[in-house]
Order: sequence, then C-alpha cells, then structure tokens
Amino acid sequence: MKITDVIAHVMSSPLEEPFAFSQGWVKKRSTVIIEIVTDEGVTGWGESLCHGQHPPEIAASFVNFCFKPLLLGRDPFDVEVLWEEMYNRTRPFGQGGAAVNAISGVDIALWDIIGRALDKPIHKLIGGAFRTEITPYATGFYRVNGKTYPDEAVKEAKRHLDNGFNAFKLKIGFGVQADLEYIFALREAVGPDVQIMVDANGAYNAATARRILLESQSAKIHFFEEPLAPEDIEGYQSLKNLTSTYIASGENLFGKVGYRHWISSGALDILQPDLCSSGGFTECKKIAALAQAYNTMLIPHVWGSGIGLAAALQFIATLPPAPLCLHPEEAMLEYDQSSHPFRGDLIYHAISMEDGKVKIPEKSGIGVEINQDIINEYSQKVFI
Repeated sequence: MKITDVIAHVMSSPLEEPFAFSQGWVKKRSTVIIEIVTDEGVTGWGESLCHGQHPPEIAASFVNFCFKPLLLGRDPFDVEVLWEEMYNRTRPFGQGGAAVNAISGVDIALWDIIGRALDKPIHKLIGGAFRTEITPYATGFYRVNGKTYPDEAVKEAKRHLDNGFNAFKLKIGFGVQADLEYIFALREAVGPDVQIMVDANGAYNAATARRILLESQSAKIHFFEEPLAPEDIEGYQSLKNLTSTYIASGENLFGKVGYRHWISSGALDILQPDLCSSGGFTECKKIAALAQAYNTMLIPHVWGSGIGLAAALQFIATLPPAPLCLHPEEAMLEYDQSSHPFRGDLIYHAISMEDGKVKIPEKSGIGVEINQDIINEYSQKVFI
C-alpha cells in the first residue's frame, strides 16, 4: 500500500453567536481535516486542532508544503517512521505549536488507514481497551454578549444536568474576585455531588492562581486547568499540593520531548495532551507511557470536530488507570457542548451520550464514517 495523495481541508464557519473566554472572542469554528488517499482505495481521516483564535491555514501550510512531499509514495503502515521524519524535518522551524499540530492530523489519518485496512478499531491496534465506555464532562460556559453572569451559567449547568452530565468545566479567568463569586454561585446551584472543574486558559500568574485555589477550597473544585501560561513550569510546581484541587495542563505542550520535564518534575497532577495537537496516536501513546511510569493521571484535552472526538475516544480507551486497582481514578472525556456548526454533521452524529456514558466506537479506524458533503460545504479556498 502506498500513499497517493494528502489533502488538507481548511474548514471554517462563522458563529451565529460569538463567545468569549479569558483570551478573547471566538467568532468562528475552524479546523483542518487531513485526508490521506492510498493506491488500494483506503482513505484515512485525521484532524489538526484549531483553538478558538487559531488560524487553520498554519497547519494546512505545514501539511501542503512540508509533509506532503515526504509522504507521497510511502507505506502508511510505516507510521512511526513517518512521524519521526516529519518531526525531524521541522526541527529548525517547529518542535512544537503548529508543526506538531499538523503532524497530529497526519498521524491520526495514517492510523485510520491502518485500522480500515485491517478492519479493526484503532484501540485494538495500539494495545486494547481498558474500558468500553467513558464518563464525559461538559465543556462550555463561555461568555456571550448581552447575558448576565453567573445567572446564565447556572441555567447552562442545569441544562447539562438535565441532559445526563454529572460533571462540567467552567471557563474562568475574568478576574480573581469575579471568578470566585462565579465558582461559588455554580456550586450552590448544583449542590455538592456534581463535579466542577475550572479552566483559566493561562489567564493568571502563580500569585493570583494561588488566591483562587485557597479561597475556593470549600467549593471542592475537582481540577484547575491551565491556571498559568504553558511556559511557567516553576509556577505550576508552586501551585501543586496547595489544596486538594488537582492541577491540570498540557493542551499547549507538544510531543514526548515537550512533556518529559513536566512529567519527571511532577509539575502537574493531571496531564492533558490533545490527540489532534500533541502528536497524534503515535506520540500521545508515548506521552501516556511516560505518565504511567510516574503514576500520573492523564485526561486528554478534546475540542475538535467529530473526527477529533472519535479519535480521542479510541485513544482514551487505551489509557491505563494510574495506577491500576479495584476502584481506579478513571480517565474522562472532555465533551465540548459549545457551538460548533459542523461537529456532529461531519460524522453523521455517530457519537452521543447515553445514560451518562459515551461508548467507544467499535468500527474500523477511528470508528466513524465521514460525511464528505460537509467537508465540501465548509471547506475554504485558500492560497496555500
């Protein structure tokens, strides 16, 4: 089997109702979908994550100009060889960020080809499943113009509870006092048994994050995600073990090299690589192995389209608890509930929550079929 084409689909759609987080406004949802075609008629699909303000053209440029010439004519089963060659090619101008983000989409598509060719879901090919279903938590709670907070967030929380969630993550980073009032208002509204996480998207320094941690102790926050900038490993180390709240981060760390000092120094309680950004299956399995060696929990970041969601489920299925025991602390699924014009339509709404769980797809590859009409509808013509 040989690769005959590599296509980077730049997809984007404006939001009818833009929303804000600590770093600014999200006015459209975008992604880069990677399609890899082979001479045996097997096609694989992957995704390079686009954050809220992330131009998709960056990853698409890496794929088109840097990786496609390297991949054409190669055997997709040589997936680890190809990963290392792509990473090595970008060393002088990459090593992280958009370079590894783009490699991630390619790697997922290669594994999708392997799974479809062998008629196996990817989790069967990378070690097997520790679980057949995953408990999700709802990500949302962005700010919208013209609405009052925390009142609007309380309404959203109750919608998620009505829909079967028992855990959700608040977007904070709007000022220490405002965040504390927000956290306590949500805890009072939902009661003591619902898991609440918070995510500041790097809005604070160690001093201000410390105040939030200490003053929110009675609200029993499960984990505090990205309180600080991803460069501040010493700041993260100073926050860990201050309270019972877990410290989590990692969506802006890339590959095993990017993670190694964070893991070996014990800077985080929970690691959050994003499969569509931190290296795809090939590299995220190595990150997971490092995490297991240090008995560190891993709960991946997930904020992509339906392709990214399906791939993440395949990956999470293979994560061993840290450590394995009778009643382990299980990995969870970040299940984005914010506005996304083509997330579900792209995979024919093949993934959903039932009775508070999301099942691991058992079909071949990433486990879902791709609606190419949606690819065509939302793809943008770009000069790259």
